[in-house]
Parts: sequence; C-alpha cells; structure tokens
Amino acid sequence: MLHLLILRYMAAKSEVEPHVPGHVHFLERYHGQGVFLVSGPTVPVEEGGAIIARGVDRARIEEIAVEDPFVRAGVATYQVVTIAPGRAHPMVSDLLTAPLIQDGIERDTMPS
Repeated sequence: MLHLLILRYMAAKSEVEPHVPGHVHFLERYHGQGVFLVSGPTVPVEEGGAIIARGVDRARIEEIAVEDPFVRAGVATYQVVTIAPGRAHPMVSDLLTAPLIQDGIERDTMPS
C-alpha cells in the first residue's frame, strides 16, 4: 500500500512556526525507517505539505499522522489517501518493496 498524506494548516503561520522543529524530527524519524518516501511543502507553501508513505496499513498511517506535532498542537490536519499501486516505473518499484527499518532491524512491514 501507498499513502498520500496531505497536510493542511489550520492556523496562522505564527502559530505553526513553534512546532516546525518537532515536525522536522517527526519527518526524519519516519524517513529513517523507510515509511516516508517523499515529503515536502505544497506550492504555495502556505497551504501545507504532502508525504508519500509506504509499508504500513491504513490504520497505522493514520496513527502516525496523529503523532505529528502540528496535529497534536491543533495547527494542522492530514487527509490520508490510500493507493493500491497497479503500475510503477521501474525506478520506483524497488523502493516500494524494500524492507522498512525499525530499531536498526529490517522488517517487511512495520508493526502497528
């Protein structure tokens, strides 16, 4: 499964900014585990951001989204769109099937 997480800000920039360091740590954690493949701001940046995730089920990705400091602080929310890939470019295929990393151990999927 792939998941597209669409982040939308629900507060003014001044209310979001204090939570940026925690959000960056959140992103680094899940990129490091291989769950997040791509993340970045939308264009224009004021709208929010997006993440492409893989290797976990829908329930787990929703749990992960709630961990984001932006969400915990009530300054942003996620819309989760789950995708069952039918076709993938060969350059992406290996990324979609690579094992995830948790506590330094490779795993086929992350536990919930």
